[in-house]
Amino acid sequence: MKLNKTMMLVALVAGGLLSGIPLRAQDASNTPAATPPPTRRPMMTVDGIAKQLDLTDDQKTKVKPIIEDMQKQGAEVRKDTSLSQEDRRAKMKEIRDAASTQLKDILTPEQFAKWQKMGAGNRRQAPPNAPPGGAPATPPQN
Repeated sequence: MKLNKTMMLVALVAGGLLSGIPLRAQDASNTPAATPPPTRRPMMTVDGIAKQLDLTDDQKTKVKPIIEDMQKQGAEVRKDTSLSQEDRRAKMKEIRDAASTQLKDILTPEQFAKWQKMGAGNRRQAPPNAPPGGAPATPPQN
């Protein structure tokens, strides 16, 4: 009877070792830290833009359709997979420039300056000597 218990215990331990089940606790320092996936910045809402620009109620009613149209056109451009990245950027710039032209007549000079800064903050600025297409710039050869 004692031999059967001993054999059973040996069989369980051997089975555990052979099945790959770790018999020790995992060391937490060996596991890489979980990093959250990168997220896109949420698109500004018309109300958020109105708040940042401190628009009057009259301005809000005039600005709202312009912003909504700009956002709709931008979404269509982002969905268009047939465009190259360069073409997509050019179209997005055209859309924003058209909206800015319309907004210039509605906003005060101070509000329009804020609007332009808001747009500049949304885009990555390339260094002045960077070639188009995002390739690294080479220093001038003397």
